[in-house]
Amino acid sequence: MKRLGALLFLVFVLSFNAIGQEKINWMTFEEASAATLETPKMILVDVYTDWCGWCKKMDKETFTDDKVIAYVNDHFFAVKLHAEKTDRKFTFKGKEYTEASMAKTMRVTSYPNFVVMDATMENITQLPGYRQPQPFIDGLEGIVQRFTK
Repeated sequence: MKRLGALLFLVFVLSFNAIGQEKINWMTFEEASAATLETPKMILVDVYTDWCGWCKKMDKETFTDDKVIAYVNDHFFAVKLHAEKTDRKFTFKGKEYTEASMAKTMRVTSYPNFVVMDATMENITQLPGYRQPQPFIDGLEGIVQRFTK
């Protein structure tokens, strides 16, 4: 009976923590494009692949950090873009793209790679490679300060 009580308590605590935990509000490319027309905001595009171990490490460690979540959600519309996905098409600036062709258009050649776009959907810069939470925030803060003054 003690084990059942302990198990129920553990399930309750884990459920409570999961419910209270914020997440980055990931969008599709076209959702972010529409959102920035309504509320001008910079776009952060996480360009990734399924086989990229460092991409998975970013998802698991950096993108679950409370400070990263808050900073990204406050300053960006965040987009996940699969660099090898060719089955889903969308239109951007009058041209049709797949996620793979958009990654090529953005000149992404390594993963993970973070493309930062301004509110008019023009590429500003890239932050290539895995980054721990605080260095990731520091890199984004520098870009925001440089391009929003």
